[in-house]
Amino acid sequence: MAILEKVLIANRGEIALRILRACKELGIRTVAVHSQVDRELMHVRLADETVCIGPNSPTDSYLNIPAIISAAEVTDSVAIHPGYGFLAENADFAEQVEKSGFRFIGPSADVIRLMGNKVSAISAMIRAGVPTVPGSDGPVTSDDEKTIQTARRIGYPIIIKAAAGGGGRGMQVVHTEAALLKSIQVTKSEARNAFGDDTVYLEKYLECPRHVEVQVLADTHGNVIHLGDRDCSMQRRHQKVIEEAPAPDIDPEARQRTLDACVQACKEIGYVGAGTFEFLYQDGQYYFIEMNTRVQVEHPVSEMVTGVDIVKEQLRIASGLPLTYSQDQITISGHAIECRINAEDPKTFVPSPGKVRHFHAPGGNGVRVDSHLYSGYSVPPYYDSLVGKLITWGDDRESARKRMKNALDELVVEGIKTNQPLHRKLIRDTGFRKVDFTIHYLEKLIKD
Repeated sequence: MAILEKVLIANRGEIALRILRACKELGIRTVAVHSQVDRELMHVRLADETVCIGPNSPTDSYLNIPAIISAAEVTDSVAIHPGYGFLAENADFAEQVEKSGFRFIGPSADVIRLMGNKVSAISAMIRAGVPTVPGSDGPVTSDDEKTIQTARRIGYPIIIKAAAGGGGRGMQVVHTEAALLKSIQVTKSEARNAFGDDTVYLEKYLECPRHVEVQVLADTHGNVIHLGDRDCSMQRRHQKVIEEAPAPDIDPEARQRTLDACVQACKEIGYVGAGTFEFLYQDGQYYFIEMNTRVQVEHPVSEMVTGVDIVKEQLRIASGLPLTYSQDQITISGHAIECRINAEDPKTFVPSPGKVRHFHAPGGNGVRVDSHLYSGYSVPPYYDSLVGKLITWGDDRESARKRMKNALDELVVEGIKTNQPLHRKLIRDTGFRKVDFTIHYLEKLIKD
């Protein structure tokens, strides 16, 4: 089979530029779709063809399924890469892409639906032998007495989660039985308003876990591999700020069991493409929480320690080609750290759109910058505040940390505010250096 001839990139910013670069390396022609305000994005300037798909609002452009499919039709594209965010995990979009005669660069719509609903995802993981958080093993019903008994079996504190939730929304922690039923009703109402689905379920609330995830790749020939794990515990409001690979200070046996289970789970659910299993890790145990059926923001740290180009593998998989690597060819070498650079006030976290007067990217051995910024570019106020990712690699974690410290000092972004000062603080922080942190660590650090 031959590689895809032309790919439409249904995204913007740094991930769109990342996809374009991978396409160019593989000799794939590219189509960049964009909103009116995004005409000057770097990947739009570099693409073979461009199509404006609507006004600045994401609803009218990057979330406009008919406009994106029409753009693919008029440009004779053969496949659509959704990147992350926007429509990347929208099963209806994947289905419509395929029905329109194009290839969706990701898993099937059925698998996206299966893993997009947390209740069905957890059930699938239990069947596949992936470790899960003790919970209700299904949605909460209208039988209040059964719900109370289930909560007692799990043990307090309990977290109520929306089955269709994401991004930290649709969750509530309950510490006492007296607050349980009312909290369930509040969460169901929030879920209905936010996601159009009021299905909720119960899980044991782990009070001091880390966030550890596993990167997988699966082709259409039945081959599945993992690229090790990542730690993403440095979070604010459930949004990741710093990620690293491999996850430090992990029990080796528990890690290997979980890596193997993730590979097996992919085979059992018929997964195809790049994907990420997300876990909470506490007391030497992994607990599955969800699967992201797309490329992750933090994929570069896995690339840096394995040498595997995840986006190029996505494109090869969508072409019907087998994976470039077998599992025994994957080795974890050194350590990598990623800092997400956001256009926001480093203290108040208020978005900071505007014109970038000057941009200078750091360099040197083991330093990578994934960013669409350039001097003179104007960051619009309509989209996510992520404007770049700074990644460093070293022979070990401390070497990678020191390189990150230097790279953050070299990075220059003038004209807008960024969270660069926060990253400078974190990379020097004693808790971060000693791996003495949980998913709650950053929130507490910011408040102190």
